[in-house]
Amino acid sequence: MDYFPLFLKLKDQPCLVVGAGEIASRKIELLLKTGARISVVAPEIGNSIAELASESRVTLLQRNFAASDLNGMCLAVSATNTRSVNEAVAQAANARNIPVNVVDNPDLCSFIFPAIVDRSPLTVAVSSGGVSPVLARLLRSKVEAAIPGAFGLLAQFAEEFRSLVKQRLPEAARRRVFWEDALQGNIAELVFSGRRDQAAAELRTKLDAAEQALPRGEVYLIGAGPGDPDLLTFRALRLMQQADVVVYDRLVSKEILEMARRDAEKIYVGKQRSNHSLPQESINELLADLALSGKRVARLKGGDPFIFGRGGEEIETLLQQGIQFQVVPGITAAAGCASYAGIPLTHRDHAQSCTFVTGHLKDGNINLNWSQLAAPNQTIVIYMGLVGLETICQSLIEHGCPPDQPIALIQQGTTRHQRVITGTLSDMPQKVENADIKPPTLIIVGTVVRLREQLEWFQPA
Repeated sequence: MDYFPLFLKLKDQPCLVVGAGEIASRKIELLLKTGARISVVAPEIGNSIAELASESRVTLLQRNFAASDLNGMCLAVSATNTRSVNEAVAQAANARNIPVNVVDNPDLCSFIFPAIVDRSPLTVAVSSGGVSPVLARLLRSKVEAAIPGAFGLLAQFAEEFRSLVKQRLPEAARRRVFWEDALQGNIAELVFSGRRDQAAAELRTKLDAAEQALPRGEVYLIGAGPGDPDLLTFRALRLMQQADVVVYDRLVSKEILEMARRDAEKIYVGKQRSNHSLPQESINELLADLALSGKRVARLKGGDPFIFGRGGEEIETLLQQGIQFQVVPGITAAAGCASYAGIPLTHRDHAQSCTFVTGHLKDGNINLNWSQLAAPNQTIVIYMGLVGLETICQSLIEHGCPPDQPIALIQQGTTRHQRVITGTLSDMPQKVENADIKPPTLIIVGTVVRLREQLEWFQPA
C-alpha cells in the first residue's frame, strides 16, 4: 500500500485551507461535515467560500499564504492553481509534521482525500492512491448502490447496545458471533423498516439466549479454486470473512488468503512432495480441536475439497466427534486451468468422456489403468503428474496411444503467472525438462489440446 487508510477525528480541530476557488470549496464542505474549525487563506475569495464566511462557518484571511499560518493547525489543504504556492504549503506543513493534501499534485501530498460513502456513523472510503480518482469514484458509486442509507441507523442502533452486549458477553469471540448474527438477520430488517422498539426487544431476547448458550464451533470446508480469487463463490467468501481461524494448504494463493478476516488466526498445513508440514491425521485432529474449543474454522483447500483434496477424510473425523460442518465446493483445477488455457475438456468432436486421475508416484510407480486411459475419444486430466511425466507419457504410448497424441502442461493455471506448454507424448518430457517448470501443474492429454491454438483467450500479465 502506498497510503495507509486512517480515519481522523477533526471535530473542533483547527484546519487550514489555502485557496478559495470551487475546488477549495468542495474540500471545505467535506471537512465541515466532520466539525473541523477551518481557516481559509487566499488573496481572492470565491462566492461559495464568501457565503460560508458570512454564515461564520469558516474564518477568512484574505491575503497571500505565509508559513506561520500553519502554526497550531492539525491538517492542511492547498487548492490553488499556482505550483509555487502549493509547494510552499507542502514544505511548511511537512516541516511541522502536519498532514497536507495538495489538490491534483499527489507528489506533494502526505495524505489524499478518498471517495467517500457517508452513512454516518458508518463511513466507507475508497482510494486509488491518487493514481486514478475517476476509478475511485466509479467504485464508490457501486458501493453506494450496495449499502442502503438505513445502514447508518443500524450502526446507531448497534452503538446503543454495545456496552450492554460487552457486559453480558465478555468474551470477544462470542460477541463477534452475536453481532454478526444480529446485524444480518431479522433485527437488522426491523431497524431498516423503522420498527426500532421491536428490534430492541428482539435483540434483548437474543442476548439472553446467547448468554446462556455454550460456545459451539464449526468447520467450513471450502474449495478455494485453482488460484484466481475471482473464482471464489459468494458463499466461500462469506464464510471466510466470519471464520475465527483459517487453516490453509500450499495451493491457496496469497490473494485468496488476504480475503479472509483480517484478525483471524492463520495456520499453514501445506504439503509438498516429501515435505508435509503436518500429516493428514494431525490436520484432521487440529480441525476437530479448534472447533471443540468454540472456534469457527475455515479449512481452505486449493481447487475442490472432494477432488484429490482429502476433504472426505477430514469430515469423517468431524462426524466421529459430532462437530458441525459445511462443505463449499470450489472450481477444481481441471475445470479452471483447462478453461483459462483455452482447452475444452469435452468438445464433442474430440472427446465423449473426461477422466480425472492422480499422477502421484508411489515407490517410483504410477498405478493406473493404462489400457483404459489409452482408449481413443476421451480426455485425460492428470493431477500432481509433473514428477512422473516421463512415466505417464511412456506408459500411455506402450498401451496404445499414438506417440503424436497432443498433451498440455499448465503451470499455476488461472493466475497471472500461468504458463502453458503443449506438445506430444513423445516430446513433452524433453520440453518440460528444458522449461524449468515448477508445481502446481496440471496435465491434459487428448486431441482437445489442439483446440488451444484457436481458443486461447487468457493472456496473463
